[in-house]
Amino acid sequence: MIIGPIGLTIFVIWYVISSIDNIIPSVAKEIPGLVFISTLLATAILGYLGNKFVVGRFFVDAIDRILERTPGIKHIYSPTKDVMSSFVGDKKKFSDPVWVKTNENPEIWRIGFLTQKDMSDVHKHDFVAVYLPHSYAISGWVIVTAEKNIKPVVGMSAATAMKFAVSGGVAGFHSDDNVFKAPE
Repeated sequence: MIIGPIGLTIFVIWYVISSIDNIIPSVAKEIPGLVFISTLLATAILGYLGNKFVVGRFFVDAIDRILERTPGIKHIYSPTKDVMSSFVGDKKKFSDPVWVKTNENPEIWRIGFLTQKDMSDVHKHDFVAVYLPHSYAISGWVIVTAEKNIKPVVGMSAATAMKFAVSGGVAGFHSDDNVFKAPE
């Protein structure tokens, strides 16, 4: 239980660094890690300049407008931007965890995130949209359900709710006492 997670973590970190490093193989051969560090620094500097200075913000907004209007590219750029902004930044979308009744008999509830509080624009009055993350995956699905089928999650932050959902229900609470352990 110790070597597996540590080994996988080290492998993923090594893989990411070497993949970025191999963008410019000649430099990576001479000074391993330089391309990775340069990429990291350039990203941080661009992010800082884009957020802190008027000229940087103007430049970032101009590039954003161009990419969102370029045929072909807009179909990749816009959804990627939307997904990224749902998890990080000022406009986080997964900040409202809810319990969703997905079955009446037997009664089954799933944890999800309220993404649209009003579906009237698509003629679904008293309906809401809820994102249900999959366990152990970077995916999920959206359901549109009657507002009466949701209840707010009490006593759990959005981050804890996401951890609980993505871990298959085995993480996210303060104690391991509530986790089912199979008899040995």
